[in-house]
Formats: sequence, C-alpha cells, structure tokens
Amino acid sequence: MKKILIKIYFYLGLAGFDAIRFFSFLRGIGFFLSDHKKLKKQLKGNKEFPFGRLYPVLFDKYDKSGIMNGHYFHTDLLISSKIFKNNPNKHIDIGSRIDGFVAQVASYREIEIFDIRPIESVVKNIKFKQADLTQLPENMIACCDSISSLHAIEHFGLGRYGDTIDVDGHLKAISNIYSILKPGGKFYFATPIGKQRIEFNAHRVFSVQYLLNVFKNKFIINEFSYVDDKGDLFENIPLNNKDVEVNFNCTYGCGIFEMTKI
Repeated sequence: MKKILIKIYFYLGLAGFDAIRFFSFLRGIGFFLSDHKKLKKQLKGNKEFPFGRLYPVLFDKYDKSGIMNGHYFHTDLLISSKIFKNNPNKHIDIGSRIDGFVAQVASYREIEIFDIRPIESVVKNIKFKQADLTQLPENMIACCDSISSLHAIEHFGLGRYGDTIDVDGHLKAISNIYSILKPGGKFYFATPIGKQRIEFNAHRVFSVQYLLNVFKNKFIINEFSYVDDKGDLFENIPLNNKDVEVNFNCTYGCGIFEMTKI
C-alpha cells in the first residue's frame, strides 16, 4: 500500500499537483486568519501602515530556512570553487544551472554558456550562445582550456528540452566537449549515477563503470566525488573496483568528476 501511495504522489507531482504542499496550504489558512486578526487589532486604526491587498504566504512558517544538500547544491559549490582556484584563461559551460553554478562563477569571472534553449537576459560576466552541442561548429574546436557540464548531459537526445530524439545524444555531447577543450584542459562533469537506465523523458542514470569506459583514452580523472541518495557529499573518493561495481551504493546519486584532457 505504501509503494502505491508513493507512486500516486509521484505522478500527481508530475501533473503539477503537490499533495504535501496542498495540505500545508490548508494547515496555513488557520494561522493566516488568526495572525491577520491580531495585527489588525494591534494597529488600532493606525493609518501609517494601511492594509493593502491580501497576500497569503502559507508555507514558510513550517518550512526550513534553506537547503544545504542534494545534487545541485553540492555540485555547484564544489565546481565553482575549483574553477576559482584553477583560474583558467577561458571557461565554457554546457547546460548547467543558470541560477546556481553559472551565477556563482559569474560573481568572480567571465563565463561563456551554451544551451539549446534561449535566454533573453543580459548579465555582466555571462556570455550566452544558443546551440545544440550534439552538433559542433568548427570554430569551437580547441577553443578553451576549461569546460563544465553539470547535470545536463543525461538529458541530451531525450526530447525534454526540445532537442532531437537521439539514443547517442549523450555520447555525441561528450565527444564534442572533448573537441572543444584544448589538450591539458580541465573538464568538470556531473551526472546522475546508479543502476544504468533511462527514465524517459526526464534523464538517463549512468553506472559509474559505463562513464569510466566513456572517458577512457580521452581524459585523466583527477578527482571523483559523489552525492549519495540522502543528498550528502563525499569528496575526493578513490574509484576502487568494489565501489564502482555497486555505483557507490547509489540508486539516484550524482557523480562529480574533475578531469584533464589527454
């Protein structure tokens, strides 16, 4: 019964209905009405701060102050700090989170970003180009000494973002990233890890061994870290055969690689 309820909740969420948020909304109505009554009484007709339109915010009272775990939080922070330390001449990003990693890097240096979707905003230190990275323009070959793609390659070729369906989309993207990067340049890569599968049309999940095979003869792995299923970071972990075989006990974790192009 529990598994059935979890599945129902999952698919309702995909349809845009969040049951937990809905019940939190109902829970919050009571405190909203009570607090409104108290404040109105305290004002006692004071016109210095008249009431405007009602603007109920019913979730924050029971929420945490913030989130400091999970794939994106740890990956963005870890890789942005590495780029700061390594200080490359030119850094390019492929499809990473704009309001996380890209913003962090742009706070201290220029970054050039590529995404298949358009961006209309213009922001200092961020140069945007709309492009499909399964198709590589010749003028991009060996054009940078540092490149990142965080939680993006797993989507290539699944159509989620309007891209063409391509079973080898992820392999084409990695191959093109290899071509974009100069020899000796750094590649920062993050992607879901676990039992290998496609969860259509959201993403692929890669086994660690599969990724090692893809990177073989292309990159030297300088450092491997991962985020486990609980959202905790394990930094600079040896890639021993026993842990690789079981994907570091992850069902849906995040593998984080720092690599150098051979």
